[in-house]
Amino acid sequence: MKYSTRHLLITAVSSLGLAACAAQPGIEPVAAPVAAEPVFTGAPLDASVPSQLPRIAAPLHYDVSVTPDAGALTFTGEAGIDFELYEPSATLTLNALDLSFTSASLTGVDGRPIALTVATDGTAQTATFTAPTPLAPGKYRLTTAYTGVINTQANGLFALDYPDKTGGGDVRGLFTQFEAPDARRFLPSFDEPSYKATFSLSATVPADDLAVSNMPVASETPAVGGKKTVVFQTSPKMSSYLLFFATGRFERLAEKSESGAEVGIVSPKGSGEQARFALDSLGPLLTYYRDYFGQPYPLPKLDNVAGPGQSQFFGAMENWGAIFTFERILLDDPRITSEATRQQIYTTQAHEVAHQWFGDLVTMAWWDDLWLNEGFASWMETKASDHFHPDWQPLLDRVDGRERAMTLDAFATTHPIVQTIRTVEDTNQAFDAITYQKGEAVITMLESYAGEDVWRDGLRAYMAKHKYANTRTDDLWNAVEAAGAKGLTAIAHDFTNQPGIPLLRVGGITCASGQTTVQLVQSEFSRDRKDRVDADGRRWRVPVLARAGNGAVARQVVTGGATTLTLPGCGPVLINAGQAGYYRTLYSPAALGALKGSFTSLAPIDQLGLLGDNFALANAGYQPMGAALDLLAVTPPGANQKVLGDAAGRYEILYGYFDDQPAVQKQIAARASAALAPAMRRLGFDARPGEPALDSILRSELLGALGTMGDAKVLAEARRRFALLDTDPAALDGPLKSRWLGIVASNTSAAEWDKLRAMAKGSKSAVERSAFYTLLGNAKDPKLAQRALDLALTDEPGKTVSAAIIGAAARNHAELAVDFAQKNQVAVDRLIDASARARFLAGLAASSNDPAMIAKLEGIAAPLPADARKPYDKTIATLKERSVSRPRIKGEIAAWLKAK
Repeated sequence: MKYSTRHLLITAVSSLGLAACAAQPGIEPVAAPVAAEPVFTGAPLDASVPSQLPRIAAPLHYDVSVTPDAGALTFTGEAGIDFELYEPSATLTLNALDLSFTSASLTGVDGRPIALTVATDGTAQTATFTAPTPLAPGKYRLTTAYTGVINTQANGLFALDYPDKTGGGDVRGLFTQFEAPDARRFLPSFDEPSYKATFSLSATVPADDLAVSNMPVASETPAVGGKKTVVFQTSPKMSSYLLFFATGRFERLAEKSESGAEVGIVSPKGSGEQARFALDSLGPLLTYYRDYFGQPYPLPKLDNVAGPGQSQFFGAMENWGAIFTFERILLDDPRITSEATRQQIYTTQAHEVAHQWFGDLVTMAWWDDLWLNEGFASWMETKASDHFHPDWQPLLDRVDGRERAMTLDAFATTHPIVQTIRTVEDTNQAFDAITYQKGEAVITMLESYAGEDVWRDGLRAYMAKHKYANTRTDDLWNAVEAAGAKGLTAIAHDFTNQPGIPLLRVGGITCASGQTTVQLVQSEFSRDRKDRVDADGRRWRVPVLARAGNGAVARQVVTGGATTLTLPGCGPVLINAGQAGYYRTLYSPAALGALKGSFTSLAPIDQLGLLGDNFALANAGYQPMGAALDLLAVTPPGANQKVLGDAAGRYEILYGYFDDQPAVQKQIAARASAALAPAMRRLGFDARPGEPALDSILRSELLGALGTMGDAKVLAEARRRFALLDTDPAALDGPLKSRWLGIVASNTSAAEWDKLRAMAKGSKSAVERSAFYTLLGNAKDPKLAQRALDLALTDEPGKTVSAAIIGAAARNHAELAVDFAQKNQVAVDRLIDASARARFLAGLAASSNDPAMIAKLEGIAAPLPADARKPYDKTIATLKERSVSRPRIKGEIAAWLKAK
């Protein structure tokens, strides 16, 4: 699953849709390789693997047949489940939610059906099937008939309405989303990752629909009422959350890949060549991962299905053989797609294709080890992007990802990478920057420690040993150590089994006889418990790469809390050279001053790392803000595009601190303009044919930052271009459309707000419509923000768009948005995926600077169960720390500005 914390204007609207591969030319019914069926042993399942089900049975195979009624938002289903019972029992408990059973029976080896009674428990999300007498251990088939609900948010089987690209009004597509615990909304099942089984799915759908699932179509036959029954081939052994189904007015652009599998992009009819960019990369990614992991892609086809709309929980999902991705990050529409979004299309697909191995072929045994899926897919998406598109410089983005993870990891409310998951809500909240970005950062560090070849050899051995099975984190460490990375497990345990961020304090530095010695003391970096970290005594074995001047990089593992580094050469000392390490470095003023003097000659990745580290340290009070601001001030105007983009974002943040002091904002804006003007002049306001992709992205970032800071030229140009739409609806088409509209939306007048709303209402593009409606929430004017909130409770924006409008309003008006959501909680809850519901309100409050918000959130959270309270605890911790640090930070910034 792709969980994105990066906010792009055009991506303010996520969409979820899946479509499938019906019997198409070029797709032959190829039998999938299926792992050998487990034989009955009479042995119990591994009791050490957590489970919310009684550990007395396991599935072998599912036969599932569904008939959706898209208009009524209901479906009927039949499921035949072959399972093995390991101990005598009269009851069998499976996961089930929002299912009503009309019949249930059991058949044993004698072939005689046994009628069962069914009791459902909505709180436990289970159905318990009871036989008249206890059953002996052995193999059985459970047969059930039931009805279910088609949701309007992305949980279970759900519907998305969107404008028909071929003309006419809105049309409806059906899709599924089962991760983490929502296959139980589609069929009664052992809905946990360790219960792998094979799946055979059939569906009765409108005759003109294209139906899609994990496997190719085996047959299609006419059915009554203008329908057809589509039967899909049997899947390999897999976890229930990877099952997928979609149906609707879709089309498929496909080709044969070098790997031998058919690859296709499934999208709403009329999408045409918008699918080409994604398709062109899908086959090569499949081949690249096959070669890297040393395992063939085991399915006969891989589709990526574009869905309109959006989710507050995710952007894409790695269903085996049928990835689902929201349309705005899968289809390339030249009228609205920015270069940043095109790159996101690529990296999102790279992430989900990596999951076809890391997650689908080999799956974590329980959600405690979710990072085995998500951290590795995040790491592989960057690795693959660097392989195919080095000009995008994706390795630099790992610094930004690390910083996002550390933002969470610096608080006492963080959690280890390998975490404890025991409830459904625990599982929903496990999808965060610790699992994804910290996971990627730690993997990057461990690969650097092991060496690329040893690391890859270990992954290949892990894949070969555990394919079609489940693993835990130590299975991976054992494989990499066996490949030659001695000592890796101890380091890995330190960074995955305990939370937090190591802090390396640089002490004395001396140079003699061409060698530099550096004293290091290890502590822990924290935003809200600096006075307690030493007493807690948390320690890590920290792999450090360091360099003195232009000398060679030296490698050493810091252990025991203190060490002395010996580096070849003399000159400014850079700790974490290359930024592969997951730790912060606090330099002495003299050492940091030396690095500031050589800042322009450092590699871009080290410039980014130093800026990130030193602003975090200053914000947390480990050093004055001036230390970080001095580095920002020496960032050269001709720096790497990503460094300049980072600098622009930092000026924008500084500007935002002083929304109550216009005079100080004016000073910051003037400094930002002077620092960014050379790059802005070089790039201009319009894209240039053949320009580097990073120039296109930087132009957009500079415009966004300058627009936020009220740059008169940028605001005037945005309004001029917006006015052109009155006579030419295509005047803004191109990669900067969302950026110019975003600038207007933030600074909008009532008349401009009405015009943008009319554009949203009249758009025939689901992506564009969603983006425009979301931008309405960006208004700085509180009256217009309130209008956006009120609009969100109507049917006009669309059922999956309204939550994004509320979220957009919260960025400038947190108190207004929180009060609105509280007042309309029942209605707002219907606008949010069940998976994201518990953290939605706390997320709205996260941008608040009002100390009164703390008490408000504490009052909301007090009656909640512990798992649902977690998001509130995190936001409360952030707001408490902010209430203390913000006045200090503002004072130090103002003093630095005055001194300069």
